[in-house]
Amino acid sequence: MYVRNAWYAALWSQELPAGQMIARTLLDEPVVFLRDDAGRAAALLDRCPHRFVPLSLGARVPGDRIRCVYHGLEFGLDGACAHNPHGNGRIPPAARTRAYPVAERHGMVWIWMGEAAATPETIPDYGFLEGGPDFLLSARDRIVIRAGAELIVENLLDLSHASFLHDGILGSAATVAAQTEVAQHERGLTVRRWMPNVPSPRLFDTFSEHPGRRVDMWFDMNWQAPCALVNDVGATDPGGDRSRGYRILGAHILTPETATTTHYHFAAALRVPPGHDAAQDARIGRTLSEIRRYAFEQQDAPVIEAQQRELLRAGPDAPRPALFEIDAGPVRYRRMMDEMLARETRA
Repeated sequence: MYVRNAWYAALWSQELPAGQMIARTLLDEPVVFLRDDAGRAAALLDRCPHRFVPLSLGARVPGDRIRCVYHGLEFGLDGACAHNPHGNGRIPPAARTRAYPVAERHGMVWIWMGEAAATPETIPDYGFLEGGPDFLLSARDRIVIRAGAELIVENLLDLSHASFLHDGILGSAATVAAQTEVAQHERGLTVRRWMPNVPSPRLFDTFSEHPGRRVDMWFDMNWQAPCALVNDVGATDPGGDRSRGYRILGAHILTPETATTTHYHFAAALRVPPGHDAAQDARIGRTLSEIRRYAFEQQDAPVIEAQQRELLRAGPDAPRPALFEIDAGPVRYRRMMDEMLARETRA
């Protein structure tokens, strides 16, 4: 089951060029995305109501319409059949496919797949991806992980794994004994890890003029239900002010494709400290993109996918997992999601 009365990331704006149709499966539903003649994003259930052929196999035609490849029926972006080329041209009332509310913000196309009225004010805020004079931006990227979104959220809310799975890149043996706290808020959770006076990992050595130095480091992961996360990580001189150090705001935006596959969108903005060498900005931006993709695709994904396979193998009779102090964030996340699903079921 999915929480449906919420905004989900559909695709980066750059992935939806004018004149093209992009098919995606989201929450087990086939969806086709396109832009109207004014450049606004739109989304329809990717299924002709006549013979259930995907509309994405068809073609864009003038007047903001899609023509089904099978029998030439044309549909407007409101989902209604607008033209029947056969016989007397009669259009039955059932000749309609679903049109979804969409919004475009901060370089992302968002979709609302629930039955309740869409609430634009609850679109997650990724304004930092707009950049600014003190921020360098990574590439906007996406991979598909063959695991349920809940396993990826749990991975992100338990950053103690960075000391082991990402040893040398994001953490080390010195960062295991972090000070951790979990705070719940109206729309989600924040899990904070504070690691004072530890060796700088490769992530920050890449940007520093003094690799290997000791730093105070923080990892603050913010989760907004159901699947939007921001990781605020940084490093500064021991005892120094956070504003004087490096800070990375990382977007981790998940959308279930199916119960066991997930679209993982990611990007980041690096705040550079005063006096940095601007000539190195392009290199730093590329390196940030490469490190993040490597960590997610080559380190996180294989482990989470293996976890998903074992859960499927164990089936419904699998024993409950042993829980430790580091599981405080994931446990509270599961509880909050169960409550949201229960509220939607009752509505």
